[in-house]
Amino acid sequence: MELFFIGTGGGRINLLRRFRGNGGFRINGSLNIHVDPGPGALADGMRHKQDPLKLDAVIVTHHHIDHCNDASLMVEGMSHFGLKRKGILIGSKQVIQGDEKGDRGVDLFHQSLCEEIFTATPGKKKSFKTEKGEFSLDCIKAVHDSIDAFGFKLHMDGKTIGYTSDTEYYKGIEDNYKGCDVLVINVIKPVEDPYEGHMTAGQAKELINNAKPKTAILSHLGMKMIFGKADILAKEIGKETKVKTIAARDGMKIQP
Repeated sequence: MELFFIGTGGGRINLLRRFRGNGGFRINGSLNIHVDPGPGALADGMRHKQDPLKLDAVIVTHHHIDHCNDASLMVEGMSHFGLKRKGILIGSKQVIQGDEKGDRGVDLFHQSLCEEIFTATPGKKKSFKTEKGEFSLDCIKAVHDSIDAFGFKLHMDGKTIGYTSDTEYYKGIEDNYKGCDVLVINVIKPVEDPYEGHMTAGQAKELINNAKPKTAILSHLGMKMIFGKADILAKEIGKETKVKTIAARDGMKIQP
């Protein structure tokens, strides 16, 4: 198994300036899963030889453009140009069912191309089986301005991959992410600021120190994290927590 980081940028400014990509990451093992395919997931993924036609599942944790922009494209690839009903789509309620205005992250046509669709709710657990392999998902609470956002622990090939998605630090979050071989933490900012809904580097350190994953990855980095700061903080966090901590970069590959 490997994690491949297609785009590791976060925040509104980076989204448009593209100092980093926003294409999310893939979990490639017995099954291939694309997580949060934001803008550039297709183009940047193909540049890194991450073929969407080889996907078995797509996970979209919430309906923000930097997490779902290319989701329908990934489904089109997963379904072999839309010619074969294939693959698993997992998303928040707004991604799958839409809001009161009918706005949704993956349109109904592309949903019809999927063999299985699952609407994720924090606290739910679900197992998925295909001809190629299987995985299970524990859906975990996220505190974000997209109210039905979720994080997860994914179990596949004897490994457990955790992903916080976009969330504030909240009481009990560390218990939700214990037992991870790799924990991917979205860290927009190094310190507190007026904008809620995201985790700071200090809060990520607290989560790592209490959850004790084997490896922690800081990703979805905002402008104040991108230009060298994330590497410095990752090194400091690793030293203080005694947990291997890495600042993600576009094109980075990690084997749990």
